[in-house]
Amino acid sequence: MKLEWGRRLWFVGVACVALCVGILGFVLHPPWVYAQTTPSVPSIPGVSVSVGGSGPASVANTVKIVLLLTALTLAPASLILMTCFTRVIVVLSFVRNALSLQTSPPNQVLVGLALFITLFVMQPTLQQANVQALQPYLKGQISQTVAIERAEDPFKVFMAKQTRSQDLELFLAYRHETLTPEMERHPERIAMSALVPAFTLSELQTAFQIGFMIYLPFLVIDLVVSTTLMSMGMMMLPPVMISLPFKVLLFVMVNGWYLVVKSLLAGYAG
Repeated sequence: MKLEWGRRLWFVGVACVALCVGILGFVLHPPWVYAQTTPSVPSIPGVSVSVGGSGPASVANTVKIVLLLTALTLAPASLILMTCFTRVIVVLSFVRNALSLQTSPPNQVLVGLALFITLFVMQPTLQQANVQALQPYLKGQISQTVAIERAEDPFKVFMAKQTRSQDLELFLAYRHETLTPEMERHPERIAMSALVPAFTLSELQTAFQIGFMIYLPFLVIDLVVSTTLMSMGMMMLPPVMISLPFKVLLFVMVNGWYLVVKSLLAGYAG
């Protein structure tokens, strides 16, 4: 037993000495010293970040960067409130709820379809803004302020066509203004701060009207199924289990998705 314990202590001592020698060698001769003598290899260029500036020019550049980041942050809100995305996504959500389907189609599919329909409907407006504002600004022909004003005009014309006069007068009256015939003929003269919320209210109103018309046939099916189950005394059976296949069958037979998208596109055709 004493011989065995002696061997163990001897091995432990040798291991400790080897560890100490390794640490000492690493400290005295670090590997990066030898790496300097090796041939250089391509590396990722460094990036330096400085805080503060030495003059008005640096402060102006910083303000431009902050404004650009703010604009990128507000871009989703602009997409939702200044385009037809609001009406499309609300109507598609109504369709899914009317069919009593909770997760089919999933949200990613509905949002993706709404985005592509929005791009399709807004393509003439975006093309006009690109020709009038973006391309001249990139060529240095106009300033940034003029480019923004020119880019707003096509969107104002689009939103004014879909905005109810009552909704627009609501926000104009708050500023003690009235909707004049001149504004109706030239929507470019309407302030963006009043036109955007009025357009959103009109889009929500129209989307809910379409959603109500979508709900009616499916509501009739639910009533018929519920009345039939009650007359048969099957009160413990959820009516949704029976009405869901009939609603899906009706929606497929009439080519429901085609009709819904067709009605949405027809609303912007004029």
